[in-house]
Amino acid sequence: MLHYATYDVFTDTAFAGNPLAIVEQADALGTAQMQALAREFNLSETIFVQTPDDPAHTAKVRIFFPTAEIPFAGHPTIGCAIHLASTAQPAGDFETLITLEEVVGLVPVTVTRRGQSITAELTAPKIPVPHPGTADPALIAAALGLPRAAIGPHNPGIWQGGPAFLYAPVADLGALARARPVEPQWSELMEAADVDSAYLYTANGTGYRARMFSPTAGIQEDPATGSASAILAGQLLANGALTDGTTVTDLRQGVEMGRPSAIRLTTEIAGARIVAIRIAGGAVPISHGQIRAPG
Repeated sequence: MLHYATYDVFTDTAFAGNPLAIVEQADALGTAQMQALAREFNLSETIFVQTPDDPAHTAKVRIFFPTAEIPFAGHPTIGCAIHLASTAQPAGDFETLITLEEVVGLVPVTVTRRGQSITAELTAPKIPVPHPGTADPALIAAALGLPRAAIGPHNPGIWQGGPAFLYAPVADLGALARARPVEPQWSELMEAADVDSAYLYTANGTGYRARMFSPTAGIQEDPATGSASAILAGQLLANGALTDGTTVTDLRQGVEMGRPSAIRLTTEIAGARIVAIRIAGGAVPISHGQIRAPG
């Protein structure tokens, strides 16, 4: 039997944020077995913890959608780091570095507990770059069931930093709330953009409110997407929303799903180029138990 735990990530409140399954001591599992377990949990992502290749690191991990393995994801990284750190130090205040070997590369995560509050901040393993594909505003609008005027004021973009996302700015919170994937235009859009996920965002006070749709990957809507939040830095810089220096941006996601999430994006820019991206948030333990290994 395998030990597992579930957490709600990018929240400090149970039954909010993005649920995550963490399967421990997964060294003996093959890819097909991990995929079967991810389908069994049927959460947006499941992370498997293994012995690191380099003993100087904390753990090697693999991350799965219900439908496929992915090289990097934010909420599994944050949730797993908090789980490993709090398991190692179950009481008291601390600040510790968790280093995870992910398919995309090494991901350092600083975990901090102060009183009842625990947060983790990861440094993104990749600086986002433009991804080939077409992001036609008219097709984006049709694929989201919105009028063309609802797309903007930023230009849409396609960016990659491990995974790739189509970034669709929408005019206001009303348009964000009304948006949903509409076929056959949605499939046309995903093919043209060469991605399977769209991240919608609109200005909201000092930051942005967002939604992320990825039905092709088995995720109709995601309540918190850390990787897309990190890669958003490329989209914001390209549209003049970031300048040289360190900028902290508050992101809110999952509100329309009834699972509000809070993500802190910190971007460091020098000479109009991104030099570092950090993503931070909390996590709350929800359950733990044992599960059979698939045959």
